[in-house]
Amino acid sequence: MTRLCVCVCFREDETSPGTHRSCFPPVQAIRGDDITVRSYKVESRITSRFAHTTVRSSVVNSGSKAQSIGFNVQIPKRAFITNFTMNVNGIVFVGSVKEKTVARNLYAQARARGKAAGIVRANSQDLETFKTEVHVPPGSNIEFELHYQEMMQRRLGFYEHSLYLQPGRLVPHFQVDVYIFEPQGISMRYVVLLCLHPQAHIVFKPSLQQQKTCENCNSSAIDGAFTVRYDVNRDSNAGELQVSDGHFVQFFAPSSFSPLPKNIVFVIDVSGSMWGVKMKQTVEAMQAILDDLTIDDHFSIIDFNHNVRCWSEDLVAASSIQVADAKKYIQRIKPNGGTNINEALMKAVQILVRASNQGLIDPRSVSMIILVSDGDPTVGEIKLSTIQKNVKRVMREEFSLFSLGIGFDVDYDFLERIAMENRGMAQRIYANHDAAEQLREFYSQVSSPLLRRITIRFPEGSVSDVTQNQFDKYFSGSELVVAGKVLPSDTANLTSFTTASARLDIILETEADIAELDMELAKQQHSFTGFARQMWAYITIKQLIAERSLAPSATKKRKITQRIMALALEHQFVTPLTALLVESEDATERLLADTPKDPKHGCCSGMTTPAPPSPVAKGPEEWILPPKVTLVDNDPHFIVHLPGRNMDVCFNIDSKPGHILNLVSDSGTGLVVNGQLIGSKRLQKGGLKTYFGTISVYHQPDGVSVTVSTDSIAMTDGRNNHSFTWGATAEITQDGVRISIVRDSHITVTVNENVRVMVLLHRVWKKHPVNVDFLGIYVPNDNQYSPLVHGLIGQFSREPEVRVYDIHEGADPLKNEATMEVKGNKLLVTRGWQKDYRPDKKRGSNVYCWFVHNSGKGFIDGHYTDYIVQNLNSFLQTH
Repeated sequence: MTRLCVCVCFREDETSPGTHRSCFPPVQAIRGDDITVRSYKVESRITSRFAHTTVRSSVVNSGSKAQSIGFNVQIPKRAFITNFTMNVNGIVFVGSVKEKTVARNLYAQARARGKAAGIVRANSQDLETFKTEVHVPPGSNIEFELHYQEMMQRRLGFYEHSLYLQPGRLVPHFQVDVYIFEPQGISMRYVVLLCLHPQAHIVFKPSLQQQKTCENCNSSAIDGAFTVRYDVNRDSNAGELQVSDGHFVQFFAPSSFSPLPKNIVFVIDVSGSMWGVKMKQTVEAMQAILDDLTIDDHFSIIDFNHNVRCWSEDLVAASSIQVADAKKYIQRIKPNGGTNINEALMKAVQILVRASNQGLIDPRSVSMIILVSDGDPTVGEIKLSTIQKNVKRVMREEFSLFSLGIGFDVDYDFLERIAMENRGMAQRIYANHDAAEQLREFYSQVSSPLLRRITIRFPEGSVSDVTQNQFDKYFSGSELVVAGKVLPSDTANLTSFTTASARLDIILETEADIAELDMELAKQQHSFTGFARQMWAYITIKQLIAERSLAPSATKKRKITQRIMALALEHQFVTPLTALLVESEDATERLLADTPKDPKHGCCSGMTTPAPPSPVAKGPEEWILPPKVTLVDNDPHFIVHLPGRNMDVCFNIDSKPGHILNLVSDSGTGLVVNGQLIGSKRLQKGGLKTYFGTISVYHQPDGVSVTVSTDSIAMTDGRNNHSFTWGATAEITQDGVRISIVRDSHITVTVNENVRVMVLLHRVWKKHPVNVDFLGIYVPNDNQYSPLVHGLIGQFSREPEVRVYDIHEGADPLKNEATMEVKGNKLLVTRGWQKDYRPDKKRGSNVYCWFVHNSGKGFIDGHYTDYIVQNLNSFLQTH
């Protein structure tokens, strides 16, 4: 048994050998002018490849004024945050992981009461940024403490643990401790410093002078990543079985097998968007990859834009002549045109199938497709779900698909789904000067397959809740990990059996003493004694998240979701389905650590960083929708905002109670928003007033309908019906449709993160002789519709050309009149105002607009009666 302890800090005058200059933009840990950072300490306890990391910082507001102090920590994207605590002048904020809707509701309640609250958001490439900020008076003492856990993955023969150190300024007490305990012993280890200033060097507990970038500087040299790499001793190819705390972990990483031959079809995107550095880097990487092929390997190359071309219609042996010819072919590629991913992948599978049918593929070999692309499909089949089904249908069980997405324009979630569904994996390649190296490194991970069809089994009745234990392939330098629970037994040992196919079929057996490791861990001062239990939960949750993305039905997805949430709450992991609520002892002040999903790029967009949170609560209407919207409220008054002209145009619709008006009808995305009118209790001067009493948002692709009335909110997917009241704050998500209810105030319906509709509730005195409860509708101008969108509101997503002139005094001296030219019509319009009720539901705020008479005639397409539909889910019939 061997333990490694590494204590880390920085000093001027030398740089570490092997320094890697490519890094992520630094995020300052502390923000403000007059701040003293007393200490910044990081501790990682790694036991059997599972790491528990704690980041602690102690800060004083040493200025004469109150100011905001921030704590920002970059953590690996694969890690799960487990807790965050904060001590502000003796007031302790403690974190707890909760189901995301519950956490958001509790957080919203704190905001609604006007208590101080902030929000912590995550942003990621390979990293996520944990951010929080607190506004404190002068002399305040603040202590931050963040915990996160991760399982290290073995790649290219070693494990890597990186700590991103960015305290933001000089620190009197700066220290990093990394404790590694591996029961089998550590075979090699070394330290790599990434992204450090030229005069930084590792020492133990650096002084303030040693932290400086130069002798007379006041800036810190500590700004980057400290990385520990190591591997463990392996006594045999049978793997390593460990038992602790009622759980087991089986590690399998054999090395003494000869690589299996490969059959590879490289599928390379050469569309116009690959022009420039992307194509240059891809060509450079392919030169090296082709040189790495052996004479036992077979390959072909497909390049595609709107057309699909083959270097060879058949697999060919990787002889020096064929490789040289392929390299020349790659160098001649000139990017242009569209992106036909579907046809390219169909062609790649066809090449492998034909070779297999002709008996040209060694039955012991490994067949794979490697797709390199930077964009969404634009030619041929462009529906991602259909492409996914097509690939799944034609792929054989012995083939694998690996997807490489270059840059941020590609739909990485799609590439990940088709890879996982076809026994492969995906990786994002960042489009920079290092892209060729990233491509080569990925290929290195899959270039040496050693085993096929691996299964790790245990005697019946000895274990339960086992994670994935069957694997399609094992590649040299990686590791397969299986975990589970150990059932009570009279035996002192647990045994595992591993079967696999290589150039020979193999069966391997390994055994572990059930009590031995726990006794050894008890002797280790810095070991992580709960590693096996947490590692099992970590692996299980990661696998369930992957299964959830491939769930064939809503019912299956819901069941997986419930399992993820239950495990995450039990083991206190912040996952995509849970959030970390940080609250004071009296629960009046709260922060929320959440991980919002980027709709296109999943976890890996990395394009923008959310603005720092405000420590002062805002009203719900201020942050739910942007200030400029198109809205319908009161009688019903339409206010159309034209952003290009920065102008608002108003009109009323004088229809009848019971009529259903179409507001948005988008057959391209399958979205419909309709509203049904109700009337006042009796006639008033000028006639019977009408209002919207019911609003429906219907998303046809998923069959989800949300119907909002003044009494309740109903949600149905065609099979299941759910009803909610206005009496509680809540959040509900189903099949891409999210409902956010703020008690007795408003509801926001979000569809696929692209379209938002806010419905505002107006309550009146129940015994009022005339007025009735009604609804207002507020729609942002940045909603993303298809070109087919129409409706009373939808048509204005394409802003019409509007010209207003001849402004003069009208019959009412307080309301000017003018002539408006729009859509070939000349209209007499009147300057007036209507109400936006978001800031103040009782009084509203004035919106000044040009009023179009006669129910918007001439400003809307056709007549208002053209927008009357049959039912709440009806699309508008256009001619």
